[in-house]
Parts: sequence; C-alpha cells; structure tokens
Amino acid sequence: MSALAWLYVVGGGLVVLVAAIAIAPRHTTRGLTWLLFKAFYRIRVRDRHNLPKSGGALIVANHVSWIDGFLLHITCHRWLRMFADPAHIRIPFFYWLTRKYHTVEIDLAGGPKALLRGLKEARAGVINGDVVCLFPEGGITRSGQLQEFHRGFMKIVEGTETPVIPVHLDELWGSVFSFYGGKFFSRMPRRWRYPVTITFGEPIYHPQSAYQVKQAVARLGVQSMEGRKSQQLIPPRQLLRQCKSSLRRSKVADSSGVELTGGKLLAGALAFKRILQRHVLAADEKMVGVFLPPSVGGVLANAALSLLKRVPVNLNYTLSEEVVNFCIQECGMTHVLSSRAFLEKRPMNLNTEVVYLEDLKEQITGMDKLVAAFQAFLVPATVLDSMFGLKAVSPDELNTVIFTSGSTGEPKGVMLTHDNIRSNTDAVDQLFHLTKKDVLLGVLPFFHSFGFTGTLWLPLVLDPKCVYHFNPLDGRTVGKLCGRHGVTIIIATPTFLRTYLKRCDQEQMSQLNLVIAGAEKLPADVVSAYQEKYGVTPVEGYGTTELSPVAAFNVPADRVGNTTQITNKLGTVGRVLPGAMAKVVNPDTGEDLGLNAAGLLKISGPNVMQGYLNQPEKTAEIIQDGWYNTGDMAMIDDDGFITITGRQSRFSKIGGEMVPHIKIEEAIAGLVADDDSDDVAVRIAVTAVPHETKGERLIVLHTKLTKSIDEIRTALSDAGLPNLWIPAADGFLETDQIPLLGTGKLDLKAIKEKADELTISVS
Repeated sequence: MSALAWLYVVGGGLVVLVAAIAIAPRHTTRGLTWLLFKAFYRIRVRDRHNLPKSGGALIVANHVSWIDGFLLHITCHRWLRMFADPAHIRIPFFYWLTRKYHTVEIDLAGGPKALLRGLKEARAGVINGDVVCLFPEGGITRSGQLQEFHRGFMKIVEGTETPVIPVHLDELWGSVFSFYGGKFFSRMPRRWRYPVTITFGEPIYHPQSAYQVKQAVARLGVQSMEGRKSQQLIPPRQLLRQCKSSLRRSKVADSSGVELTGGKLLAGALAFKRILQRHVLAADEKMVGVFLPPSVGGVLANAALSLLKRVPVNLNYTLSEEVVNFCIQECGMTHVLSSRAFLEKRPMNLNTEVVYLEDLKEQITGMDKLVAAFQAFLVPATVLDSMFGLKAVSPDELNTVIFTSGSTGEPKGVMLTHDNIRSNTDAVDQLFHLTKKDVLLGVLPFFHSFGFTGTLWLPLVLDPKCVYHFNPLDGRTVGKLCGRHGVTIIIATPTFLRTYLKRCDQEQMSQLNLVIAGAEKLPADVVSAYQEKYGVTPVEGYGTTELSPVAAFNVPADRVGNTTQITNKLGTVGRVLPGAMAKVVNPDTGEDLGLNAAGLLKISGPNVMQGYLNQPEKTAEIIQDGWYNTGDMAMIDDDGFITITGRQSRFSKIGGEMVPHIKIEEAIAGLVADDDSDDVAVRIAVTAVPHETKGERLIVLHTKLTKSIDEIRTALSDAGLPNLWIPAADGFLETDQIPLLGTGKLDLKAIKEKADELTISVS
C-alpha cells in the first residue's frame, strides 16, 4: 500500500474516531479504554453480581493507583459517576469528557462548603438511581496499607435505602501507576499484562460507621489474597530465582568469615540436598530438626531441606534439654542437623540421630559439586522446579514448625505454611521497598519466627544480603560486621538495640537507614538515642509466632517518599499488613468494639498459622472463623494504628479490678531510665503472686537500682497511677538478673516462678 493510501486510512480512521467520540463519547471512550487495558492488564473480576442491576448505589473502594477509576469504569456493568477535583481535569478535552460522564466535582481548595456541595450532588444522584463511586481514603496510598476512611461518604447514603458496595482492588501496588518506592511512574513494568484482581463485596444497607465499611473492604482484601495464593511461587521456588538473579553478588556472610554469592549459596544448598537425599533421610521422613545458630551453615541446612520438600524444624537451643527433646518427640524427628563446633559450645543430649554438617561436607564428591554447580549456574529455575517436584507443592503445605517460646507455659508447635511465609515476606517488601543495596543484620535465631521469616527467608527470596552472628548481645562483633558489610537494616528486639547503642560507633553504622523493632515494646528513649547517634528513627512492628510472625508495621517516612499521609506513630505498632485485617473485641462477648476502644486484638489474613501441631483443640480455641486471638489487649485509632495496651495474661485482678503489668513496668522503667547500669539489659519485670483477700498482689522483680523503693513508689503516685497499681514496698524483690528468653523477651513463666520462690523465702 502506498504512503498516500496509508495517509487516507489513518486520516479516515481519525475522522471516524473523532466523530464517534463526539456522537457517543461515553461508549466510545469506554470501549477504547477497555481495549487499551486489556492489552496491558490481566483483569480478574470477582462477585460483580453484588452491584445491583438497577437503582442507586455507592461504590466505596481502596485507592492504590492512578488508574483505579478507569479499572472500575470498564469492569462495572453500569455507568459510574466518579468524584474528581477540577484542578486535576483542567485539560479542555478531559474536562469536557468528565462532564459527559456526569463526574461529581469537589474543589478540594474550596474547603468544607465545596465538599458539602459535592456530597449533596452525589446524594441526589444515588437517590435518582445513579451509581456513584469514590475512594474514601482521599488519596492514593503511599505505603500500600489501607488508610483512614474519611466519614463524609456516610452523608451520601444516610437516611436512604441506597446500598454501599465495598470494592477491593488487589495487586496494583507495585505497578508503575502506584507510589511503590515513593515515586509514580519511575520504573519499568514488572511484567506484561500485569495481573489485577477486583472484588465486589455484598451490599451494606444502613452502614453504622465508616469503620464498618472499611472493615468490609479489608475483608475483601483478605479473600482476594486467599483466592490468588495458588498463583504465587512458594518460597523454595522463589529461592531458586533469587539465587540465580544474584549469581555473582554477595548474598550471605557470617562472623566466622564465610561469605557466599547467590550462585555459591544455591550450589552449596543443592550439594547438601544430594547428600541428605542419598545418605541420610528416608523417603518418608518429613520433619527434620536443625540445631544451629544464625549462620551461613544454618541457612544452607534450611535451604537444602526446603528444596528437598522436607520441613525444617529449628530447635530452640536456649531451652532445657528436656524441653528440646519434647519438641523432637512431638515432631517425630529421626534426624537433627547440627555441627560439632556448635554442640561443643552448647552441649545437649538429643534423643535422636545427630547429623553433623562437617561430616556431610566430607561426603560431597567431585561429581556432587559439578552437578550442583551446573544446576545452580546453568539450569533455568523453571527446569529445576520440575526436577525437584516443587511445582506440585501446594502453598498450604508446611514450610516449618516453630515452637513457641514457652514464656507462658509448655511450648506449642506452630505450623506455618509456604503461603504464611510468602505473604509475610511479600508484605515486608511491599512496605519497605527492599533493594539489592540493602544489607540485613541477622542476629535473631532461626528457632524464633521473627528470625526465621525476617532474616532467613526474607534474604533467600528477596534482594537484600544478610550478615549473621550467633550472639545478638555481642555488640562489639555486631558493630564490626555492620561496618565491614555496610549493614543498612537491623531487625531486632529493643533489648538488643540498647546493646548496639553502647557497643557500636557511628562509623560502623554509617550505612544504617532502617531499624525495625519487635517482640517487645519499643521505648521512646531508644528511639531518640538512635536518632541522635545514628540519624535513624527505629520503627515498631507487631506479631506473634502464630502470625508468621508479622501482623502490623510502622513505616518510616523516608521509605514511602514525600507524603502528608501518616505512616509512623511512635508508641503504636503501626497499621495491619496489606492483605490482612485487625479488630478489637470485647474479651467476654466477642463484640467488635470499633475504633478508640480498648479490647482483645484479633487478626485475620494469610499470615494466620495453619494450627498447632497435634493439638486441634487448642487450635480451635485460638482461631475462630479465620480470626486469630492474639491474647493481647489493644486499641485501634482513627488512622488505623494499633496500640498494644497489655496481654490478657499480663493483667492481675486485684480487688475486682484489672491491673496491667506492662503499664507499671513502663512507669517504673521511666523512673530509673537515668540509671547508668551497664551490666544487664533488662532491670524491671512485673508479675503477681496469690493473695488471700485481694486475689493477687503485685511483685516487681528488679536488679540493683540507684533509687530507693520509697522514692519509686512516691514518684508513681505523683505520676497519677491509681493506688491499686502501685506495688507495696515489700513487693519489690531484688534478683541478680531478670529471666529472658533467647529472643530477648521476658520469660514470663520463669519470672513468675522466681517471684513465687523469692516471696516464699522472704516470708
């Protein structure tokens, strides 16, 4: 065809297009948008039938990207009236087009009156049978988390029979039109035909609050995550791809001097896999123990077992021999992987066959090394998936069993699935935007879920490198490692963070830009000290072993870019993770208490464990209708931030009143904060012992203090604490050290036993 002919075709097509837009602007532009989006996106729409075929309705959706409105327009079977600020549609053509769509204009610069006019127009529209759509967060999320729902939309349906249709847009966070990484349209698309899931919820008639609607949208997010988990790669498959993407880049290192690239890490894991399969593990042997500290050897052992489709169970070497053997028996283990060097430091008689990594290394032949290297460096990950049978592994199969610390009783085996771990690592990546430049400090033990997910699997499936050390309280070695490897991220407990303040200098922490604290409350003085010394603001998260472990996070502002949205509140544990939801209920009736009310915290989402090993009754007690009972008392504020107010088990009932141990601990700790004692990390723990008339009485275990007991009690009274909360003078008992778990958390069971023992000896 000649150039002139092409000119006629193109020109004629443009004339037809312009004419079509002029004659039928809504139908034409909707059709064009549908074609365009179909070319670039793979859109899944669920439960669209929940949108009424006729009559007025108000669609309320989460706001993730700049294209959310377009996606809703082309997926709804009815015309939508959207909200828009005239400042964003000043281009003449777009302004003309939005008028054709009967867009509800709200001039945000016009103040409350302009907002009220827009709400009145929308209300009139739904009464007349229109479908109005809005995003009550008021703007696109900068962190990926669901933001506060502004209450204004309630005026649109108040006093009418108009249903509110909750809608959740999933998988858009990370697209080029979202603010992932703090910038809009600053990266190439991660895949062609980007997947998007849009879920329509059941109509809500006469909603009682914006919180109720927000919870409905969040619930759809949980359902969406559940619905697409079979399409996600399980962690062992992610491991293969991550190691191959970092073949020649340093991926793991430890304080013994061992350092491996991604390629060598994968080759080492594959070599160990061959030896374990050939010489050690039976074909039907599912659970295998790992008795190793955080180290490159520990990483290799866990990676090899996972690629073998076995379940690694990292054993808590800080517990007694009796308890460790109880865990081995519960899992029916016939083998435990360890090392002679470690067992010399931590001698323990294990009631099963111990296999030493040193011996396995000697059994690796030249052929094993050659095959492992060939697979690691040359065979595509998709081929390895098929060779190892990983494609057939369900996301609901076990990834690990982690035994609870036993801080309040007998350890329980928490069964975490591949999807549990994947959902947690994906959420952390989504919130903190981890890159190849990031280097994690790995001091948390793998027998603790915080360490297992945060410093074992996170670097195995995501871009960061991790540097390990077996002793989290060895601040001097930690400082040297941070300086040598340029650590940028520390994930630790506040107890460990205090140690690094004292032992690590500014130069060693010069690359540090993210500090995440968990497992215990983050004190304000630790935050200010890190700001002053290292120029970093630590943020607090929250979770439990049963939640894989993370349920909520604060996000520092520099990880989300320039925004007016609140992403971090000191004193809270942050907002619930994307894809999960939280609620606070009355501990006696189970009634949802909504916002700004203290009650029992429950979590629902893909991070909730499969259950307790061999204990279906306890599982049924703790998980009901998909909601996990954390046992923690909390409050959710208007912005969705969660504040932990105490544990159910950390309250005393004295004279019929509930007295919170944690509040008393915090008050006393604040009074002795200026004590410059450097010999112990934790100096205060509050518990209770039985009392004949009041039911219980408070006991304060403490190490040597510089203030007198009378001074402390007087200061507590002056601070406004109720008399019932102030321990009696004879309730202060000095001890050499406060019992701690290996994770740095208070050992509540041992503290209670010590209090009982000291009380008896005093009396």
